[in-house]
Amino acid sequence: MSLLDIVLFLPLIGFLAILILPKESSRMTALILSLGIFVLSLGLLSPYMGDASPTGWQFVSNVSWITSPAIRYHVGLDGLTLWLVLLSTMLTPIAVLISWNYIDHRVKEYFAFLLLLEFGVLGVFVALDMFLFYVFWELSLVPMYFLIGIWGHDRRIYAAVKFFLFTMAGSVLMLAAMIYLYNAAGTFDYVAIQNMVQTGALKFDGQVGMLLFLAFFIAFAIKVPLFPLHTWLQDAHVEAPTAGSVMLASVMLKMGTYGLVRFCLTLFPNAAREAAPVIGGLAIVGIIYGALCALVQPNMKKLVAYSSVSHLGFVVLGVFSFTQQGLDGAVYQMLNHGVSTGALFILVGYLYERRHSLEISAYGGVATPAPNLAIVFLITTFASIGLPVLNNFVGEYLVLQGAAKANFSWVVFAALGVILGACYMLWLYQRTFYGRASESLAHHMPDLTTREWAAIAPLLILMFWMGCYAQTFLPAISAQNTAILNQMNQNRVEQAATPALPAGAEVRNAR
Repeated sequence: MSLLDIVLFLPLIGFLAILILPKESSRMTALILSLGIFVLSLGLLSPYMGDASPTGWQFVSNVSWITSPAIRYHVGLDGLTLWLVLLSTMLTPIAVLISWNYIDHRVKEYFAFLLLLEFGVLGVFVALDMFLFYVFWELSLVPMYFLIGIWGHDRRIYAAVKFFLFTMAGSVLMLAAMIYLYNAAGTFDYVAIQNMVQTGALKFDGQVGMLLFLAFFIAFAIKVPLFPLHTWLQDAHVEAPTAGSVMLASVMLKMGTYGLVRFCLTLFPNAAREAAPVIGGLAIVGIIYGALCALVQPNMKKLVAYSSVSHLGFVVLGVFSFTQQGLDGAVYQMLNHGVSTGALFILVGYLYERRHSLEISAYGGVATPAPNLAIVFLITTFASIGLPVLNNFVGEYLVLQGAAKANFSWVVFAALGVILGACYMLWLYQRTFYGRASESLAHHMPDLTTREWAAIAPLLILMFWMGCYAQTFLPAISAQNTAILNQMNQNRVEQAATPALPAGAEVRNAR
């Protein structure tokens, strides 16, 4: 059993333990377990501490699970998933802390579901068997469905069902594509299928390749969410409890962007290149549309939700630029968005706990009774809009640089999203924290408590660290992205050297 197996299964053990233990100990049990899991997960950095980052799989476990069909428990870690795993383990104890006083009913079930959610998302990032990946993908839906449906706001049932149905619709397409791959390759093992594609033993050209690509792409695009498949997101965020919004924005949305890189680019490189102009256009529309919608929102959570549509448009744009800078920036921006937008949802949750309203008009002058809260919110605002020395600047710069190499016209339009991002975030800050505080607001707006500082401080530190010392994170990311791009270019050369096949034809691996 490797360290990765321990980190993966401890949340599941914690989920079961909390259900058995008395309700009074559920908060502390969840906090201690989630902190312990995060500390253990730091050991996953050990292979990447040297001068050269490895590009192969680390901490691999590969044992038989089901004999017929051949399904294996196959997990591993590489430079693409390393930081996503650490982001997930770091945010779970933060989610526990911000829920400490906020959740006052069905407490045991709530904290149990938080740990089950951690188990699901970690499994998605480390699974190397496609069927296992699908199991974790679907498993992660269950705790989030209940977190929204039980502990959400007034329209929580509607939001939970909408979230579940949208994701399930995409999952069905992905499952159909996985079954087709199994019939073609004789295995669900991602590494084996990737090797077949890389060596030319398995090819998906023409209409078949495009249909398989689209089946995976639609499932991941819903999760991102990419315009126009984003309509579930704002409802889910508005109705979810604060910790649910944090985990949804910071971790679960990255399941979609991760899937685009891991599956769409490596298994169907030719179809990805063919579809790139359309996908790049959708990403740009999402960047501008999300920013414009955020600009007119009266609800703080809806504003931050639409900002996610805009920011994740940059990630998709970077992925489909097929350049080193663009792909590095896309993966780095996944982490940046998890930190800065997660912090925004935490701070909006702090305001809601004090004022019990998400309407921007209910605030104004908050900086007077709560100056520390105002400073922290301002730093997070600057990080979100990409101010230099803060984290988002590095990711957005790399994405725009890579996109400019692929298609300069993309950058001209995408840059509007950066400008609009500054508009809606600064306007939100002005309306919430400036002006004269009403007497009722001043009496119900205490400053940050010790527990609230403990939850937000790690994210503030990361905003500066990731903005000033990006090389702490980028070598592992760049090494893996280089391997992905080399594989894509190799397949492109092989396709050019191979006579054209009839539409829909395929070359299957000879068993």
